[in-house]
Amino acid sequence: MLTLYRRHLKACTKKADRFYKRCTCPMWVEGTANGTYVRRSLKTGSWERAVDLSRVIEDSENPAATPERKDEPVTIVQAVTEYLADAKARELSDATIYKLDIFFRKQFLAWCKSEGYKLLREMDLRAVQSFRTSWTDGALAKKKKQERMTGFFWFCIRAGWMTSNPTNNLGRISVTQAPTDYFTREEYDKLVDATYLYRENRGETIGGANSTRIRTLIMLMRWSGLRIRDAITLERTRLINDNLLLYQAKTGTPVYVPLPPQVSEALRTIPDGVKPNPRYFFWSGNGLPKSAVADWQRSFRRLFKLAGLEKPDGSTKRCFPHMLRDTFAVEMLLAGVPIDQVSMLLGHSSVKITEKHYSPWVKARQDQLAASVRNAWSTLGAVPPRKAKSPKAKVLAFQA
Repeated sequence: MLTLYRRHLKACTKKADRFYKRCTCPMWVEGTANGTYVRRSLKTGSWERAVDLSRVIEDSENPAATPERKDEPVTIVQAVTEYLADAKARELSDATIYKLDIFFRKQFLAWCKSEGYKLLREMDLRAVQSFRTSWTDGALAKKKKQERMTGFFWFCIRAGWMTSNPTNNLGRISVTQAPTDYFTREEYDKLVDATYLYRENRGETIGGANSTRIRTLIMLMRWSGLRIRDAITLERTRLINDNLLLYQAKTGTPVYVPLPPQVSEALRTIPDGVKPNPRYFFWSGNGLPKSAVADWQRSFRRLFKLAGLEKPDGSTKRCFPHMLRDTFAVEMLLAGVPIDQVSMLLGHSSVKITEKHYSPWVKARQDQLAASVRNAWSTLGAVPPRKAKSPKAKVLAFQA
């Protein structure tokens, strides 16, 4: 029997646990295989990869031999496996891990298999370009995928498997991002009105418990700026009088946002859902949060269709729950709230992120631009000159 364990580095916080799976310290194997005692480094930090190598040792006629020569070419499957294991070890969010797993395991590896690519060293610029042509997403999604590919190959370089990044000479994807859309005050009122006609199914009474719950969720997201996931998993203890605890800042200082009294009252009196949980306003606590988000997103789609919001040209306006967060940010900026304070309320790690999405709506900046344009009128000759005095007026002025 072979036993896998880690020889933790000095800086590792998990060095007390030899069998910890989520760090990247070197993996070792020890035990007996085919009557031969084995104890060696597996030259990998991935637990999954170490499991595969231990099986190679167990099946080997000479277990004392190194299962993988140092100069043996690394396969694409091995590289992807270790990259995803490293992403988990870095404690990335579940949503990020899920996106990486979908992209690399289900798309990248599937494409490599269909095109006959097996070894990592076969991934050159032409191969990466060919893989990119298989993407059918929009420009923004393609840009995100290309960034993931770049990060993957940098990981391979740091691991010593490659000497150059094939995405370095890959052309940039041009993204024309539309300005952040939001709900005007009239549109928001229409959404709230539509909740009184909302029902989950035909057997439900119009204006029932689900109608009140989705109306309360809309009000919460509009006046707090919470993302849909954060709003759905909001704990009741975070509502203190009419103040909502958003998060703990890095300094340890809590960041609160005041809620209108009618919003906080709606939260306190919200009817129970199908599976009520006294800890949360909107979530039963069962299953994964992303499943609850998917359920509420379906409810939002029905509500948006019921509201029937339109653009100025009469076409249907595409609506998303995240636009309620955008509405919060835009209305704050239009009211003159400094962008650094709006950034804190939104929980952005940097004010640059806020500027990227909401800079067109900064009221102070718009006022400064308008003042600068007016000041430039006189220089540009846009201000009409004074009327010239008539000859008679000049004579009268001279006589005076």
